Amino acid sequence: MTVINATPLGGADASAPTTVHLSGEIDIFTSKAFRRHLLNALTSSTRLLILDLSQVSFCDSSGLAVLVGIHHRARARGITLALANPRPYVSEILRITGLDRALPMMA
Repeated sequence: MTVINATPLGGADASAPTTVHLSGEIDIFTSKAFRRHLLNALTSSTRLLILDLSQVSFCDSSGLAVLVGIHHRARARGITLALANPRPYVSEILRITGLDRALPMMA
């Protein structure tokens, strides 16, 4: 799992979303770093934190657990966590687990 970018699109504009571009696999081996990166992104995030999953090829239950945990932390801070552009495999996992209904999905 690689974090490509974790900055607000609008620079210092608080109304612009913060987008984190992810790539690779999110699994038991990468979930700890994934969680750490997302916690860091939350500290500097605007009111909308978008996780771009277009380059994520795999996500297991440990990755899903990180998403749920970050979702709860974001909501507690008044931040909306949204997922964008998941590949078909990741979309299917989100659908099967119901996370596609719990987390906002963006095209």
